[in-house]
Amino acid sequence: MRKISFIGCYDKIDLMLYVAKILVAMDKKVLVVDSTINQKAKYIVPVIKPTKAYVTEFEEIDVAVGFDTLEEIKEYLGISSNTELPYDMVLLDIDSYSGIENFGVNNEDINYFVTGFDLYTLKRGLEILGGLTKVLNLTKILFSRTASKEENDYLNYLSLGYKIEWSEEIIYFPLEMGDESVIAENQRVSKIKFKRLSTQYKEALIYIAEQILGQNEYSKMKKIFKQLERGV
Repeated sequence: MRKISFIGCYDKIDLMLYVAKILVAMDKKVLVVDSTINQKAKYIVPVIKPTKAYVTEFEEIDVAVGFDTLEEIKEYLGISSNTELPYDMVLLDIDSYSGIENFGVNNEDINYFVTGFDLYTLKRGLEILGGLTKVLNLTKILFSRTASKEENDYLNYLSLGYKIEWSEEIIYFPLEMGDESVIAENQRVSKIKFKRLSTQYKEALIYIAEQILGQNEYSKMKKIFKQLERGV
């Protein structure tokens, strides 16, 4: 089981569900964990009878809401504490330092820092990393209209002194109203559809999925993604 952490205060659950859909299409068993304060997944992922903490299935993706640790999820699913969760990948939505600690985020995992460029999102997101006692390797996922060097330089400046090792790779998502409208429409119909997303948004999703799956799966994934775009 691999853990993939998406850290920051930026709204990222939709991004994670789209990535998870690609992984599921590649025959991976995936759990998405929303451990955030706002628990957005509770409102956009359909569930018959939500409780304080639960696991539900959505488009072949398992989604967990209201849990603070993987051990709590094991207990909910009736799995012994010394047994690994039955998933190939667990995608963690984390917006607090306690979440980093409680889910055991470390450099054996794939870890992303997700942010936009308003000051609240930047500074509050970095505040999450302020408690780190060991250097954590992170790849930037940046939501931006301009994808400018100045924005990235400013993030680097704000993060000086933090125990962070930034990857040289940067993943940009465009802030386009078209993408936001498509995602909102998909939420209303309770579907994960790729067809009308911008080319840049889809390319960034594919890039993240490739990082998680490995380059040897890229050719197969591109074929699978074409099917997802067609809704097959």
